[in-house]
Amino acid sequence: MLRFMPVGDSMTIGSAGEHTWRYRLWQHLRDTFDGPCALVGPREALYDKTRDAPVSHAYAEPAFPRAHLAGWGEGWQHLAPLIGEAVRETEADVLLVSLGLIDLGFYTDAEQTAENTVRFVTRAREARPGVRMVLLPVIPNVRAENDAAFAAEVVRFNELLAKTVADLDEPASPLLLASVPESYDLALDTYDGTHPNASGEHKLAAAFAEAMHQAWGWGGEYTAGA
Repeated sequence: MLRFMPVGDSMTIGSAGEHTWRYRLWQHLRDTFDGPCALVGPREALYDKTRDAPVSHAYAEPAFPRAHLAGWGEGWQHLAPLIGEAVRETEADVLLVSLGLIDLGFYTDAEQTAENTVRFVTRAREARPGVRMVLLPVIPNVRAENDAAFAAEVVRFNELLAKTVADLDEPASPLLLASVPESYDLALDTYDGTHPNASGEHKLAAAFAEAMHQAWGWGGEYTAGA
């Protein structure tokens, strides 16, 4: 059994009534992966906007392994202290990570965010030395269209993230940098300039699926939602 843990912010946890990209990826893995696999993590809920808390289980399609480590408003600095225990408890084999937008938007600059990324990787490996990680660069949101300083921090962090992946990658615990989908369009793939709609969910799932397929030969090409 290969255990995948989705790790992320509001784009990963999703909100009440959504499918989430986690569901889209699960569909893909279920249909293409050679062998048993599961999604794992210490949390299962969606974010409930009416209650301003992660207390909803109203998935558009609840029949899938909904476990994750994601939180609305959480970033690298929030999840780095939690990742070790989460990996130990779940025995996660692969971390699928989409973080950074919250950090850069509210808490840390690009260099500080990259330092927290290193802490995250270190603590995950301390908990499970052979853990694999697939890291998605930050997708600029609508704020970047009008805030040049924020946009520059996103670009800088993505450069540092690529360097971090290259520097810390090792055969026993591979790190893989996914690619931001070339066709990702904030007007078409989000409902508010940040959070993915159905097409955005498919594109985020595809980013992780295609990275693993191309680098490790896992699964097949992502075709759902095409």
